[in-house]
Amino acid sequence: MSGTSLDGIDLAYITFEINNIWKFKIQNAQTVSYTEDWKKRLSNLVNYELEELKKFDEDYTIYLSQKINDFISKYKLNAIDAICSHGHTALHQPEIGLTYQIGNLKQIVELTKQKVVCDFRIQDVELGGQGAPLVPIGDQILFSEYDFCLNLGGFANISFEKDNNRIAFDICPVNIVLNHYSERIGLEYDAYGSMASEGKVNLSLLNELNDLKFYQLDFPKSLGLEWVRSIVLPIIDVYKLEVKDILRTVVEHIAVQIVSILKSKPKSSVLVSGGGVYNTFLINRLKGLCHNDIIIPSEDIIEYKEALIFGLLGVLKLRGETNCLASVTGAIRNHSSGIIHEF
Repeated sequence: MSGTSLDGIDLAYITFEINNIWKFKIQNAQTVSYTEDWKKRLSNLVNYELEELKKFDEDYTIYLSQKINDFISKYKLNAIDAICSHGHTALHQPEIGLTYQIGNLKQIVELTKQKVVCDFRIQDVELGGQGAPLVPIGDQILFSEYDFCLNLGGFANISFEKDNNRIAFDICPVNIVLNHYSERIGLEYDAYGSMASEGKVNLSLLNELNDLKFYQLDFPKSLGLEWVRSIVLPIIDVYKLEVKDILRTVVEHIAVQIVSILKSKPKSSVLVSGGGVYNTFLINRLKGLCHNDIIIPSEDIIEYKEALIFGLLGVLKLRGETNCLASVTGAIRNHSSGIIHEF
């Protein structure tokens, strides 16, 4: 899979076993970084006309297939049941019934010579759901011992049990904004949050970000790049702050928004995954503002939890079992989402 932070393509070879409870093992995994050209092209997807996007989808499907084949060859994998592909989200506007993930064309089957399960979001949007987040059923099945499962990627999203239902939603942007401003001064990202730690919080900007309408909405709700581009970045840019002060203020905003959710269950356990885990300053701000037990898992879970769970979604689809929860996405019913392309 590939996320909104554009750090690369996550590939994982996973085995699943079920005997009353599900168990998993991440056998091999790696992230293939994007070249600057691919990163630039992917970051501009929201500006493409539909026909341009379809052509780009073909290019990306070929590229993704090559990377999958390279991975299979590198680790000499010869017992694959299926490739479960999330692809990369190009458009996500569920309010108008639109979600489009590139890299999932049937051509991927011909190029990899494997069965493929893909396009996990489309059916949910057709059923009136947000098409996101989809990871929570994996949290429920594989990580049920934690009260909260928090992912810090391009966006922060969270899942937890409430009134005997799994609840999940996007909280706020994280790396998608932090990396945008780091790149202004030639850095791919703010390593460990060190630059943010040297900045000062601009209270006016912080208050304006915290007052955004999205944060007042009830779940289910999800965020996309379009929202960041049209709403968040213009607000920040008006202030004309130094990059370190922008980063410091945005980190505080992220921490405040996440803690506003965690405080509903004080002293509970929070499993944190995603690239944002390595932002030490952000993690410390979370710990400083909440009264929860913040748990950082093993590196393979930090790096590949989403790839792991999309693998599980594919397995559940192949078994004809529910892999998409109405309580999470707002769809009219639980369902088994995704398309199976046979080789």
